[in-house]
Amino acid sequence: MTKDVIALTQRMPDPWAMLAGLLSGGPDKLVDTAGEGAVVRLCDGEGRPLVSVEAPLFVQVPGEAERLLGATPPPVPYWWTEARATTGVEEAERLAGTCAARLAALADGSAWPPEATRSLAVVETDGLSVAPEPAAAHPAVDVLTDKVAVVIQDRPVVAMTAWLSDAFRAAATAELGLQVVTPPGATLSPAVRESLSTWPCRWVVRDERGGYYDGLTGAVLRWHDGMFAPVPSPDATADDPRTPVAATYQDVTPAAGRQLAVTFRTVHPADEHLVLGGALESIWRELTGRPPAGWGTAEPANLPWSPRQLTDLARDRAPEPTWVVVVGNPERPGLATVRISRTKAGVEEDVTLMFGYGPDEAPPIDALPRAAELLATRHRLQSMLIQLRKARRDLAVPPRFEGPGVPLAFVLGAEEVSGIPDDRARKTPLTEAPAPLGPQTRPALYYPFQGDPSDLSVWQDFERLMRHLKGA
Repeated sequence: MTKDVIALTQRMPDPWAMLAGLLSGGPDKLVDTAGEGAVVRLCDGEGRPLVSVEAPLFVQVPGEAERLLGATPPPVPYWWTEARATTGVEEAERLAGTCAARLAALADGSAWPPEATRSLAVVETDGLSVAPEPAAAHPAVDVLTDKVAVVIQDRPVVAMTAWLSDAFRAAATAELGLQVVTPPGATLSPAVRESLSTWPCRWVVRDERGGYYDGLTGAVLRWHDGMFAPVPSPDATADDPRTPVAATYQDVTPAAGRQLAVTFRTVHPADEHLVLGGALESIWRELTGRPPAGWGTAEPANLPWSPRQLTDLARDRAPEPTWVVVVGNPERPGLATVRISRTKAGVEEDVTLMFGYGPDEAPPIDALPRAAELLATRHRLQSMLIQLRKARRDLAVPPRFEGPGVPLAFVLGAEEVSGIPDDRARKTPLTEAPAPLGPQTRPALYYPFQGDPSDLSVWQDFERLMRHLKGA
């Protein structure tokens, strides 16, 4: 049974609806708060949490419930209220389901998953208690050791929810890794993938054939010394610590779709007139004909796209960095993560953007030079890498092998071109000369790569170009 239950309602759950949900275990259940009042918890007789209910989130962006849950929500805008049950306690899971079902009934909506929310009756929990919570535990953490925090997720798409984002921050502050355990059918949102790619953070998948494996690398895992760690091969040595790869991870059905991935950085002077997000909106419009649909500091992205609001948030958080996720319209799957940092050079935006295309849809390759020129001439582009790869149209990351992308082009901003001596930026080892972008007196340069986009040897050309630009 799922650990997370979500109510999707047309109206905001009012205090009476919240009270009815919190009485799912009867009037004698203890209630307390966490997260500065943003989380309400139903507790056992000792004050240990059985169910944690997050403050309702107002979602104004279409397609998010469909993308992350496969659920049909009320018409936009609607309210998203999450309840998380304590892992391994069946009554707590039923309690979370009843709580969400009552919220959905009283606030005009539905709950996900449907099978967990079929009853409005009080859940019998007399005498029920849960294990003591570790002193440094986070509400979303199921297991805590001196090495890692473990989160168990049973969703179709593991997203960078507010709870999971807080768990990442809490683990990093405590100098711990975060390991997310999922069933075999789960996928990752691209917003989560990067955060789980650094040791000892892992995506731990329960193998249908028994055991566990890393969903991003395929390494067979075991619980060892307080964390999930790779199982060494019998012939492993200190110089070659190889590990077996799960057979399930290698069962690959070639993806029918393709993904266009664009990674770029812009650097702006820090002044009161600066508006962030313009570069992302420009390239989004150029490649899709429309601006982004929405953004947020977690998933689901709940706010309509607004560069001004994004700038205000980053300014309020400075000098601390700001991370946000940006999504597109459901008709063209698109997702970007943006990290905004204040540095000595100014205000930097690091953007990872991707769009998904079906087998009968052509990525707009011809529009890439124009998109690059917009960023180079109007948005202080520092560098950009454009890749194409065979992968799912919906952008979800499966626990199976996916081939890497192939570089289509690299772009170097005007400031960086002018900083390379001896006109070396123009005299490259590539077959095709770089195309100037912007003013001829101070251009940025667009380096296209020749060859079949499915040919991984193109990476050798990219590496040769990088060594050349660095003077190696």
